[in-house]
Parts: sequence; structure tokens; C-alpha cells
Amino acid sequence: MAASPDVHVRICGQEIIKYDLEIKALIQDIRECPGPQTVLTDLNSKVKEKFNRLRLRIQDLEQMAKEQDKESDKLAILQETEAHRKQMLSNQTAWRKANLSCKLAIDYLEKDELLQGGDSSVRQRKTTKESLAQSTSGITESLMSISRMMSQQVQQSEETVGSLATSSRTVLETNEEFKAMTGTIQLGRKLITKYNRREFTDKLLIYLAVALFVATVLYILKKRLFPFL
Repeated sequence: MAASPDVHVRICGQEIIKYDLEIKALIQDIRECPGPQTVLTDLNSKVKEKFNRLRLRIQDLEQMAKEQDKESDKLAILQETEAHRKQMLSNQTAWRKANLSCKLAIDYLEKDELLQGGDSSVRQRKTTKESLAQSTSGITESLMSISRMMSQQVQQSEETVGSLATSSRTVLETNEEFKAMTGTIQLGRKLITKYNRREFTDKLLIYLAVALFVATVLYILKKRLFPFL
């Protein structure tokens, strides 16, 4: 037997919550990451993958909302979708802050190592500078990626709000139509009741006329057939 739409919605919601928790755990790992840069890069790659999966499941949930028969179910699922999107934006902000914090910590450690190794060769200092440049470039790239993702989510949130406003107007218009239909039905009921009463009165008058006609005919026949009675 095929699963009901409610089951699909519930499963999708559970997967969204799972990805949300996994992202939070990875962000915490980034905050506590001591380096080196390769470890941070690997953690960021995992976070990007989780965000992509989360975004797809949120889009699936929004599509399920649009396919609902009941307007109340549609609005409820759309509200849940918007809540998940806001939570994702919050996670993206936390991700950006965690990256900045981790980058600063790694830079501080590298600078400290550089100061402690003051007698190192020029080649070693050049290598450290290159590592710092790569680290700065990685920060810039990560920030640009997060900025693009947040811009997309803001746009999708605006579209969802517009959809909710349209759905609300549709509900109000439908309610007004129902009120108008109710008034028409009540008017029709009154007209039918009045018509039934009029029909009963007309039948009664017809019966009385027929009875009067029959009585008249019988009276005439009696006078002609039995004139002395």
C-alpha cells in the first residue's frame, strides 16, 4: 500500500531536522578546529554538502505543500518550510562566524610559530607567507560562497511569503463566495417553501371548484329527472 502524503511530509521533516543537527555538529567542529588548513577545508566541504542536501529537502517539502488538497494543510506546511529556511539561514550565519574564528585561531598559531622560529631561514618564512595567503584566499572564497547561499535563501523566502499572501487572499475570497452561496441557498429555500404553500392552496381551490361543479350538475339532473321531488 502506498504511503499517505502525511507520511511523506513527516519523513521529509525528519530528514530536514537530521541535516540541521549534522550541520550544527560540523559547525561546532569548525569552532574547535585547531588546524591545519587542510582539516578546516575538509570540514567546510562536508558542511557545503549537508547544506545542499538540506536545501533540496526543504524544496521538496515546499512542493508537497503546494500539492495538498486542503488549504489549511498547505498553509501549515508552508509555514513549517519557512521556519526551516530561517533555521538554515541562522546556521549559515553561525558557519560564517565559526570560519572566521577558526581562521583567526590558525593565523595566530602560525604567527606564534613564526615568532618562535625567528632563526629560521628565509625559505621557511616565505613558505609561511604563502600558507597565510592561501588561508586568506580560502576565507574569502568561503565568505563569498556563504553570501551567495544566503542571497538565494532570502530570495526563496520572499517568494514563499508572496505565496502565503496569495493563499490567504484565496482563502478569504473563497469564504466570501461561500457566504454568498449560503444566502442564495436560503433565498431559494424560502422561494420553494412559498411555492409549495401556493401549490397546496391552488389544489384546494381546484378540488372545491370540482366539488361545486359536481353538486351543480347533480342538482340540475335532479330537477329535470325528478321535477316533483
